[in-house]
Amino acid sequence: MNDVAPPTGGRKVLLPGGAVTAPPGGTHELVISLYEKRQQIYPRARVGPSLGQFARWRWVMVWLTQLVFYGTPWLQWKDRQAILFDLVARKFYFFDLVLWPQDVIYLTAILVISALSLFLFTAVGGRLWCGYACPQTVYTEIFLWIERLFEGDRSQRMALDRQPMSVRKVLRKAGKHASWAAVGLWTGFTFVGFFTPIRELGNSLWHAGLGPWESFWILFYGFATYGNAGWMREQICLYLCPYARFQSAMFDRDTLIVTYDEARGEPRGAGHKSRARAEEGLGDCVDCGFCVQVCPTGIDIRKGLQYECIGCAACIDACAHVMRKTGLPTGLIRYTTKNALAEHLSRVQIWRHVFRPRVLIYGAILLAIISALVISLSLRVPLKVDVIRDRGTFAREVEDSRVENVYRLQVMNTSARNQTYDLQAEGLAGLTVASNPRFAVPAASSLVVIVRLQTAIQSAPPGSNRIALLVQSEEEPAIRVREKTVFFGLRP
Repeated sequence: MNDVAPPTGGRKVLLPGGAVTAPPGGTHELVISLYEKRQQIYPRARVGPSLGQFARWRWVMVWLTQLVFYGTPWLQWKDRQAILFDLVARKFYFFDLVLWPQDVIYLTAILVISALSLFLFTAVGGRLWCGYACPQTVYTEIFLWIERLFEGDRSQRMALDRQPMSVRKVLRKAGKHASWAAVGLWTGFTFVGFFTPIRELGNSLWHAGLGPWESFWILFYGFATYGNAGWMREQICLYLCPYARFQSAMFDRDTLIVTYDEARGEPRGAGHKSRARAEEGLGDCVDCGFCVQVCPTGIDIRKGLQYECIGCAACIDACAHVMRKTGLPTGLIRYTTKNALAEHLSRVQIWRHVFRPRVLIYGAILLAIISALVISLSLRVPLKVDVIRDRGTFAREVEDSRVENVYRLQVMNTSARNQTYDLQAEGLAGLTVASNPRFAVPAASSLVVIVRLQTAIQSAPPGSNRIALLVQSEEEPAIRVREKTVFFGLRP
């Protein structure tokens, strides 16, 4: 909604969320703005000559996550990509493990483990995921690093943006955006490489033979990375990410969060060493503002816990440097809990409170599900057999006074090796496999096998008779599956 011009002789008073127009007659017209103009944030890289301990941890996570993301698709495993989500063939490859649609229970378990891990880490240490491993945080760090290469640190970037357009400014901005676009497109290419073999994808790209879907998704994810990390940045965390909104449901007074020690820091005052501050009744906060300058979301942690805080601890590093320079003890801003501040708990007492019942329950459930998943995968038989009866004919008489039933076997070799299987039938006297009982199935493939079972007419009572088919690997006898079905005898 646009602001309404005040009547002649009136005045407009700006208030948070709108404007009040006050004409001489005393009536007021409230104009509410539905959108708040974004205030550009210029986060400072660091305070002091070197990175703080938490900044170093953030860069460790940047390198670790990106080595995994960009490097994993290029790993080869037995003449194929080691990790590949082949949606067309409906198969997920993870080294020797091949998952089929029937294995959706494992995907469900992984999603549950991810959710419980998020609950556990949040209950213990707040938004650790957001501050160190979230893709939005990681790529924002990368894009900010590129921005500093072209435009300098905080004060230089602010000065450059205030300058009128010039050749120097255009070249710096163009170089920055070209680098951002290159990183974004490489990210999109890598992401698609998890679903289309990346070597084939690269060959198609080199020869300008990309398909329409590959091209669309590369451009889509490239543009999303460029837009989210280059332009929107903290807006994603503040407005689009739901985690900031429901984090309060997982926090309590014993959650470790980035906290300003107000009792120690107030009242604030600048320009004094530790002894002079005590004499003048000042707290330890020198009101330098560095904690705000380094914050990627632009908040002032001294105002208390805010949903915009992503727990990156950049303010802790900045404050620690200032405290050391002024001869004051570090820890004015630190990871601690509300109970620890209120009750002046020691480090040992803090950790005793951190490992409270809800954390232990989260941990126990998480450990149980992970154990069940590991055990299930270790006991998983890489062979699946579906038995389908021939619906056209239940039973028929063949030569030598024998009765025959026909079946259709869907055999899935879910291992990473070629397998040869032997088929046996049991459950009726004299029951034999009249068709070829041996067949080969390539690695991570399926095969439809037509099976004919026969027995003497007198051995198969009229109606349905329960039998079982046993499929066993020649190369690995431990790989065997027993499937139940029925054999129909002839009615008189």
